[in-house]
Amino acid sequence: MTTIYLDACCLNRPFDDQSQPRIRLEAEAIILVLARFQSGVWKWIGSEVLNYELEQMPDLQRRQRMKLMTGYIQNSVILEASIVNRGQHLETLGFHAFDALHLACAESANTDVFLTTDDKLLRRATRLSQQLNVVVMSPVTWIRKG
Repeated sequence: MTTIYLDACCLNRPFDDQSQPRIRLEAEAIILVLARFQSGVWKWIGSEVLNYELEQMPDLQRRQRMKLMTGYIQNSVILEASIVNRGQHLETLGFHAFDALHLACAESANTDVFLTTDDKLLRRATRLSQQLNVVVMSPVTWIRKG
């Protein structure tokens, strides 16, 4: 079964302003991914990092909606020293702290793909793909591929 890690940017996308075509397309892709989690076609890998990041969201209504979506997570990575160490190494490569920890969690769970709508993260991950142990893609690219 295909395993997928979604970062917080992906979970936010369906609640962003849908008037921009790119935002709407990404939101639709995320909704398709979530539907495949719900139907059991794909397996969603989450993490303590994702839960913590969602708890930091100031918009209570959005936070509650995203937490409802995380009910489809089938496996959640618990932070261990090795994951934190890997995250710190990824930070030295230029990834932001949360992004680095998300990537480290996805790697530790041997996920098939890490999905994000964050352009900066996508560019850096593409440039450093040989140093990552997980494929990083946009949800739109992933849906088109699959």
